[in-house]
Amino acid sequence: MLAGRRIVLGVTGGIAAYKAVEVCRRLVDAGAHVAPIMTSGARHFVGETTFSALASEPVQTSLWDEDSPIPHTRLGQGADLVVVCPATARLLADYAAGRSSDLLTATLLATRAPVVVCPAMHTEMWEHPAVQDNLAVLRRRGVLVVEPEAGRLAGGDVGHGRLASPDAIVAAADAALTEPDLAGLHVLVTAGGTREPIDPVRFIGNRSSGKQGIAVAEAAHRRGARVTLVSTVPAPEHPGLSVVRVATAAEMREAVHAAAADADVVVMAAAVADFRPAAVADQKIKKHAGVPEVHLEPTEDILAELGSAKVPGQTIVGFAAETTDVAANAVDKLARKGADLLVANDVSAPSVGFEHDTNAVSIHGSDGSLREVELASKAEVADRILDAVVAYRLSSTVR
Repeated sequence: MLAGRRIVLGVTGGIAAYKAVEVCRRLVDAGAHVAPIMTSGARHFVGETTFSALASEPVQTSLWDEDSPIPHTRLGQGADLVVVCPATARLLADYAAGRSSDLLTATLLATRAPVVVCPAMHTEMWEHPAVQDNLAVLRRRGVLVVEPEAGRLAGGDVGHGRLASPDAIVAAADAALTEPDLAGLHVLVTAGGTREPIDPVRFIGNRSSGKQGIAVAEAAHRRGARVTLVSTVPAPEHPGLSVVRVATAAEMREAVHAAAADADVVVMAAAVADFRPAAVADQKIKKHAGVPEVHLEPTEDILAELGSAKVPGQTIVGFAAETTDVAANAVDKLARKGADLLVANDVSAPSVGFEHDTNAVSIHGSDGSLREVELASKAEVADRILDAVVAYRLSSTVR
């Protein structure tokens, strides 16, 4: 998809700027027309002559140093894609805030082309809440983020924040120019843990934060789908998501069945309670009254109901949070629930599952397929889940 495409390559002031030289070369070798922009900071790390020699046209560095009175508009309107490599914390902050302080940020605001940002910085900066908040804003706007890798950093430090490999960056650029693979589909996603009331104050719940389900919903929208998100937790404001707020398993069941009738893909990422109190006290139970007896009854099995009455052509994805015998339990649940794919994780493992920003999963298919996703951000895991959905639907068509 890169051949013949006009790509604006933005280079900012980080030590990883030297790696952008290789990215530039590979984009040109793939047939792209590369127009480089360097910030003043980038010029401290790599020379303009290098990019001018390798790119398809000379480097531009300023809003004021060429004949055109509005170079950012010319670059932004003419671009098929904008790639920022590396993207510093400052660039991410300016872009998220809509602040136009130089030629690169002005071009980013003046384009309607897809944008790929490739962050690179020290671990402490990468993990700072402000940086992560800015990335969340950009993702909600449809910006593709190529996350940094773990490894050796400047100054001899080791940690997360090293610029992704040129292969990964060029692949992301190619993917950004590819027709969205979920275009025209309706994707229904559930997120969060249900709360089953005991009295007006207390409830039976679980540790699910809803982060993985929300990440799947955002990724599905980015890949072209119409998305309905049924969530027990507040979802970030996102113009591309139709959000239905629920609290209990019964409310989630009602909302899911209402939306599933015309859904092409259903991703049941929510942690739905298996049991609820058979009776709910209408007033707060007082401690001095003694230990209450709470009798439980099973909740309806939403995933099994969907599996037994699946709409033709529909793909159903279940989730299994396990602590032992993960693979065996996943395969068993996949068959019992009538799902097409089952995403399993070991929530007893470090940094996996509930409440974390990272996850590691195995994706089991009813066709016998298996995909392993090692520890990664939940945004990355979401895309790998949707990759499995796309692959399963294609194989089903062939079968």
